[in-house]
Amino acid sequence: MTVMTHTMLKGSNVPLEATAVRAVLRWAPSSDVPDVDASALLLGADGRVRSDEDFVFFNQPRHPSGKVWRLGKKRLAEGLTDTLQADLAGIEPAVVKILIVASADGVPFRQVRALRISLYDAVQGGDKPYAVFDVKPETGDETALICGELYRRKEGWKFRAVGEGYLNGLEGLATDFGIAVDESDNKAEAPAQPAPVPAPAQPVAPPDPGPAAASPGPQPAYGYPHQPAAPTPTPPTQPAYGYPQPAASGPAYGYPQPAPAVPPAQPAPAPDPHFKLPPQGPQFIGR
Repeated sequence: MTVMTHTMLKGSNVPLEATAVRAVLRWAPSSDVPDVDASALLLGADGRVRSDEDFVFFNQPRHPSGKVWRLGKKRLAEGLTDTLQADLAGIEPAVVKILIVASADGVPFRQVRALRISLYDAVQGGDKPYAVFDVKPETGDETALICGELYRRKEGWKFRAVGEGYLNGLEGLATDFGIAVDESDNKAEAPAQPAPVPAPAQPVAPPDPGPAAASPGPQPAYGYPHQPAAPTPTPPTQPAYGYPQPAASGPAYGYPQPAPAVPPAQPAPAPDPHFKLPPQGPQFIGR
């Protein structure tokens, strides 16, 4: 089957014979070109989403119905791409329009060169697109663009080239169609600050118990009376070199005290040579 490519102008539309389509956003990469993200919004008859689940984007890459999802980014020879796919035959009847959106994360689209949306038949496949639209921002200050829309027409679907932009980015565009955007989805979380480390507590000196306070003895074993600790014997003091050791202070406990040393006897005086015994004997009896 030969596919004829429709080159579209802003505001033009083309009927779709495909039951499933791939919408490919492509742009020329460069060091000063921001990254571009593709998103889709599923709208009801009132032109608004039914709930936040009707917003398919980088933080919610697949619709709960499974009929619209992101295929992700690729680097090709002709540029970078980000792709969405929609199963048109399975879309719920309450959804009457699907917006194809490009956002540049707060960077104006004047810096994005050669932005194009191409529509492919996802069932038949092939490298030739069914429709292409070169998206040109009106002022260049836009940070989000509705590149095109898939919408119901009687029993089938059509594609319209839109090219309308928003100055307040994807958040402003989504809010305009009824999405309650959580700002934390588009902002990196601030790094957690480490908890302050408390300063080490300074040791408190115990109160002086005074000279009369006694040190507590060792604690007894649980359930037994406290046994007093045996006194530690004190080793005898060594005498100074060259001097006799003093006598022990007292006898050992339980032994008799030794008798004191007796001084040596003095020599007897020499006898008097003129000493005479008085006369003795029986001759003096009766006188």
